[in-house]
Amino acid sequence: MAAAADGLGSIAIDTTQLNMSVTDPTAWATAMNNLGMVPVGLAGQQLVTDSICVPGFDPSLSMMTGITPINPMIPGMGLVPPPPPTDVPVVKEIIHCKSCTLFPPNPNLPPPSTRERPPGCKTVFVGGLPENATEEIIQEVFEQCGDITAIRKSKKNFCHIRFAEEFMVDKAIYLSGYRMRLGSSTDKKDSGRLHVDFAQARDDFYEWECKQRMLAREERHRRKMEEDRLRPPSPPAIMHYSEHEAALLAEKLKDDSKFSEAITVLLTWIERGEVNRRSANQFYSMVQSANSHVRRLMNEKAAHEQEMEQAKESFKNALTGILTQFEQIVAVFNASTRQKAWDHFSKAQRKNIDIWRKHSEELRNAHSEQLMGIRREEEMEMSDDDSGDNPSKKLRVDDSALAAQAYALKEENDSLRWQLDAYRNEVELLKQEKGQLFRTEESLTKDQQLQFLQQTMQGMQQQLLSIQEELNNKKSELEQAKEEQTHTQAMLKVLQEQEINVLTVALVNQDREKNSEKRSPGLKSEKEALLIGIISTFLHVHPFGANIEYLWSYMQQLDSRISANEIEMLLMRLPRMFKQEFTGVGATLEKRWKFCAFEGIKTV
Repeated sequence: MAAAADGLGSIAIDTTQLNMSVTDPTAWATAMNNLGMVPVGLAGQQLVTDSICVPGFDPSLSMMTGITPINPMIPGMGLVPPPPPTDVPVVKEIIHCKSCTLFPPNPNLPPPSTRERPPGCKTVFVGGLPENATEEIIQEVFEQCGDITAIRKSKKNFCHIRFAEEFMVDKAIYLSGYRMRLGSSTDKKDSGRLHVDFAQARDDFYEWECKQRMLAREERHRRKMEEDRLRPPSPPAIMHYSEHEAALLAEKLKDDSKFSEAITVLLTWIERGEVNRRSANQFYSMVQSANSHVRRLMNEKAAHEQEMEQAKESFKNALTGILTQFEQIVAVFNASTRQKAWDHFSKAQRKNIDIWRKHSEELRNAHSEQLMGIRREEEMEMSDDDSGDNPSKKLRVDDSALAAQAYALKEENDSLRWQLDAYRNEVELLKQEKGQLFRTEESLTKDQQLQFLQQTMQGMQQQLLSIQEELNNKKSELEQAKEEQTHTQAMLKVLQEQEINVLTVALVNQDREKNSEKRSPGLKSEKEALLIGIISTFLHVHPFGANIEYLWSYMQQLDSRISANEIEMLLMRLPRMFKQEFTGVGATLEKRWKFCAFEGIKTV
């Protein structure tokens, strides 16, 4: 057993150890298929393919190729069939062996819990073994899951089993929860409930670390090979100087296609110090050959400059054509903004036309500035050429002439700057005039609105004056009522209760009516009276009432300084004119105010 624990061994299942009596062939076949093994003597389709069961198969062969190793138990890799759906329960059957019988757990119970799987786990912990279970019986039961390399049994009814491969641990975990009975005995020492769980073994972790280090080495090697492949090639080696090589190099210097390579070799030889009295003539001839290529390079430069000039000319012509089209587009927009056509467009159309016109003008100005810059560069180049053609004349110019020319250029520059400022001012004035034309219609509508608001304000002022007069009259009536109240109270004290019962009842009723009038406070200002009139009219138009937010939004249009709290306090002060009701249910519950002055008049 110790020799088997040193190496991985074979993964093949020794079918000679499975010659056991099968009392229930159907149950045996179901249980073995769930374990991924083919029962001996029964026809069936094995879940694990032959590549796993071949003794010479080595799953770590893929490490030599730089590919990540494949777990044979991974579904979809062609080694095992895809697992059954998770919602379909796995049916566990009775498993019969030579020396014992395994009874499945109750399917209604939850699956047995397991710890987190350690990396590279090949060892399982098996607890709940019968007391009389021997190492041979344990090997007989668990060797069906795969090749066992070591079994360490304890005296306390548990053991540790180490398999050859990691996927065999999953098959052993399947047996967790089974009840194990030795033979047909009913003694407690001959039965026990198995608990199979992952075990953390140092050997497994060491093999896993070795495997990871090997993978890391392969990955570093692969990256190094990739970097070497992508690294730019080293420059070719420069041969040493000799008369033969110098003759070959002189021929290469005369060839235009090999000139770059040859000139590099010549430079290296000169820097190495190969020039001496014997080789000076050869080096001089090679330097002379290099100098002869200067004329060829200048001709190539002139040809490229000519091509560049042609490209500049074509670009300038194309830019001029684009600028002409921009001018036409801007002219179309300016014509559209005139009064004859502008009045027939809608407000949205005018806005779009105005935006398009501004955008087109910006693009036209940018292109015109670019074109002017190109022309200035051409003029400067022409002036440089003129000055370069006559160097003798430039030397003859005295200081006074230079000063006069500088002064004339300065005055011309100032005049051009002033003209540019004048053009800018004219453009701004034109923009302002166009903006005023655009705003004429808007200003007319605003004037009409202002006139209408002024008329409404005058009408409201007249209403406020009339309401103020009514308030003064009501104040005088209230003072008279107070005097009458004091007089009646004095009479009530003097009169006796037995003689004037009828009069007292009338006075009490009158007192109640006056007290109710006193409870309703009077209006404090003309503004409150105006608000009461407007709110009464608004709520009378809405017979089902309106909430305070709707009422406040309407009043905001007339007076932006009024608040919703002020309106609500005014409504609560007049309960005979306005009442509050709740409408809706639950989340749609809403408070609404209604006008009820006419209802109070009808009840009276």
